[in-house]
Amino acid sequence: MKTIKYRKPRKYPMFRPQLWTPPHNAAATARLPALTQALDDRLLDIATRFLRVKLASSLAVEDMVITDAIARLSLPFEVFTLNTGRLNAETLALLPASRLRWSIAIKEYVPHAEAVDEYVASHGENAFYDSVDLRRACCRIRKIEPLNRALADADAWLTGQRREQSATRTELTWEEQDKARGIAKFNPIFDWHETDVWAYVEQHDLPINALYREGYPSIGCEPCTKAVKAGEDIRAGRWWWESRDSKECGLHK
Repeated sequence: MKTIKYRKPRKYPMFRPQLWTPPHNAAATARLPALTQALDDRLLDIATRFLRVKLASSLAVEDMVITDAIARLSLPFEVFTLNTGRLNAETLALLPASRLRWSIAIKEYVPHAEAVDEYVASHGENAFYDSVDLRRACCRIRKIEPLNRALADADAWLTGQRREQSATRTELTWEEQDKARGIAKFNPIFDWHETDVWAYVEQHDLPINALYREGYPSIGCEPCTKAVKAGEDIRAGRWWWESRDSKECGLHK
């Protein structure tokens, strides 16, 4: 009888898709002086027109650029963030890092505990996965209501939004009117490319979220954010279970 020798199965390396990485572009570095000057001019213009200006910082890389400009120009703008209670540890680590870098105390606004408890009791802790309506309800409690409190005494507010970020922001302008709150709203780097933002970060060595180095180009709450593959839309990891056109929390509606 012929003896059949046992062969161990071949081991194939596990396929791991290449993840997004922060972009580098020599052209962006070259145009950075002009972009920085335009940003400074915009912020100085806002400072001459309004008394109480606030930057709503998600601690994203765009907001770090604007915070750095505010600090460089010694502008009397308040910088605040919305601590939703579901942020990544890497995001929260930027609060002390920012204070150390710029000597700016970033004010935290948190959701009302009663509203959070009621949502969880009625729908479940992670009910936002079940429907767009439930996800938006969670965003209203954890982000929009705290934002309303933060802006209650503001004359104008700033965001880090850019046209290039998503399909819902392609018509973004540098100055808007926040009709719901009756105040001005500004997007100082609305016309910057992603490469421009990262060129500024590298040139000024800004503190950034460690998750950017792990393939996260857009970072929100921990359960609603994941890494994306190279070449994917930079907001593909935000609310990835929803359609492309619904990926807004309502802060900028």
